[in-house]
Amino acid sequence: QVQLVESGGGLVQPGGSLRLSCAASGSILSINAMGWYRQAPGKEREFVAAISRSGGITNYADSVKGRFTISRANAKNTVYLQMNSLKPEDTAVYYCHAVGISHDYWGQGTQVTVSS
Repeated sequence: QVQLVESGGGLVQPGGSLRLSCAASGSILSINAMGWYRQAPGKEREFVAAISRSGGITNYADSVKGRFTISRANAKNTVYLQMNSLKPEDTAVYYCHAVGISHDYWGQGTQVTVSS
């Protein structure tokens, strides 16, 4: 089993920045790619960004390209999402996601609100 715990969410003004963290524990050797998804009120959960096990390959949703950066510190079992130039439409609950050998794992989510 893998446990994922997100942190770093909060309220920020448009144009501001936040950095989300996701700490993994448990059977971490079984984790392959990791990433972030988000779900806004009344909408389906959507992909935001992903990073390979080595950190050498990243992928982003078109809506966040150039503004968000995903990174991974394997020594700390942690994945980060640096979010810059935030917009009101980025408001959502952000979920950490990990691809395991036979299961996908999800964190409990952290709220990000972009509002003036």
